[in-house]
Amino acid sequence: NNIVSDKNEKNIVNNIEILNHIAEHLIEADKHHQREEDVLFPVLEKFGVTEPPEIMREEHETLKAKKKELYKIVNNKLNLKKLKEVADYLIKELPSHIYKEDNILYPMSIQVIPKNKWQEIKNKCDKIGYCCFTPRY
Repeated sequence: NNIVSDKNEKNIVNNIEILNHIAEHLIEADKHHQREEDVLFPVLEKFGVTEPPEIMREEHETLKAKKKELYKIVNNKLNLKKLKEVADYLIKELPSHIYKEDNILYPMSIQVIPKNKWQEIKNKCDKIGYCCFTPRY
């Protein structure tokens, strides 16, 4: 809201720099989606769990597109009203997506996937990489 309504050019520039940093991290977080899509979902599907991965893949596609759109808008100083629309979408949908992962997908994964498969899953995830950090475990 501040960027769209603010008339102070210095404030706008500062806010766009902050949004640029956020947009870069959101795009870097695509590795999270890739790990799920390339590693976790195939294992779940192998054990007969198909609907949650299908829904999450669809959400990933939309979220990835919106994150790229945000990055493009911020970096090219494009339509600030469109910026608000994209940012509002991400502010609403990312927490919802994370809630589904934390409360449905991951608990289901722990129940369905045998313990002896988790090291292999972690090794494959390590090869894909992580956003902003790599876990020690």
